Amino acid sequence: MAASASRVFVSHLAGIAVFDPNGDQVGRVRDLVATLRVQRRPPRLLGLVVELSTRRRIFLPMTRVTGIETGQVITTGVLNVRRFEQRPTERLVLGEMLDRRVRLIETDEEVTVLDVAVQQLPARRDWEIDRVFVRKGKGGTFRRKGETLTVEWSAVDGFSVEEHGQGAESLLATFEQLRPADLANVLHHLSPKRRAEVAAALDDDRLADVLEELPEDDQIEILGKLKEERAADVLEAMDPDDAADLLAELPEDDKERLLTLMQPDDAADVRRLMAYEERTAGGLMTTEPIVLRPDATVADALARVRQQDLSPALAAQVYVCRPPDETPTGKYLGTVHFQRLLRDPPYTLVSSILDDDLQTLAPETALPQVAGFFATYDMVAAPVVDEGGSLLGAVTVDDVLDHMLPDDWRETEFHQEEQEEGEPRAVG
Repeated sequence: MAASASRVFVSHLAGIAVFDPNGDQVGRVRDLVATLRVQRRPPRLLGLVVELSTRRRIFLPMTRVTGIETGQVITTGVLNVRRFEQRPTERLVLGEMLDRRVRLIETDEEVTVLDVAVQQLPARRDWEIDRVFVRKGKGGTFRRKGETLTVEWSAVDGFSVEEHGQGAESLLATFEQLRPADLANVLHHLSPKRRAEVAAALDDDRLADVLEELPEDDQIEILGKLKEERAADVLEAMDPDDAADLLAELPEDDKERLLTLMQPDDAADVRRLMAYEERTAGGLMTTEPIVLRPDATVADALARVRQQDLSPALAAQVYVCRPPDETPTGKYLGTVHFQRLLRDPPYTLVSSILDDDLQTLAPETALPQVAGFFATYDMVAAPVVDEGGSLLGAVTVDDVLDHMLPDDWRETEFHQEEQEEGEPRAVG
């Protein structure tokens, strides 16, 4: 999202065109999707409901919106064309928030919501609804008189999630700030029914992050209770290596059906990983490291490293290869470490500061040898290169640890927390 993005009232977004990076129109905005939070905190904007030329309405996450400009929305060009289905914790901004009767907290006066404004948070990609435009006086379709004013979201009552009760919406709002591993701990201790309810209410990216932190049995149980198209969406949002590990535990028919429902590029990455033995460099690696061409600059590399979705391990270095840029690449030339990027001028070509002496891992390298490599060279990530010299992916230290620890290490961790606290941290 452009750093200069300013506050936008949602009524100005209704019906505007949505374009891909090439300037081709892909549809029009029909609504916005938000999730409410406790203690009158501003709702988080999850994405847009976009109507395609075929009349199908799809969900466009805000993470795939690169710009909101006068009369248009610009996207990354990556669209999931499955039909939009509203989830229990989601609110349609145009459809459910406007024309609603709410109360001004300071005066206890009832007002009608005419519009709400969204704004991007500084230095982040998250968007929030932070202002409400209201009219005083009694409601009604034909009543247009009355003083209008714009107030902070926290100044009105009638929207926010109730803090009491056991609905999935309230539980999710309460644990919104938890790290994925901590939220996984919460889910692990819920009853199967409550676990399914909460999992169904999480958005795809959040659920994908949480699944990666859960024991295998919980992963299979949750995935099995999702609708197949939703399950495929969540698998797409997971790291390819984690998705491959999870699919490998499913019956062959279920596995193939889910792979068929996934986007072709995502499914291809997962299939490629599933071809390797699990406890090898090929089975451990991710197919989505940062890959740059030799003519890229330090500035280009730092821009890629700054991407919010990258794990610290993957952001620790970039891999320089001849085209094509996506794995499997052209010839692998070497690695540039993050610290080196910080030491050189922005205009420096990455090809001039390569670490080309670092050994690479072959995809069939066994787990003990992979672990020895990390210990020997003090690395947090390592390139996996085939016999032809093409970069296949990268292994990160967290995946090595995950596979070297006992199979039940997550169960052991959760059990230890129970003993320390006297009872599970989860509620429900």
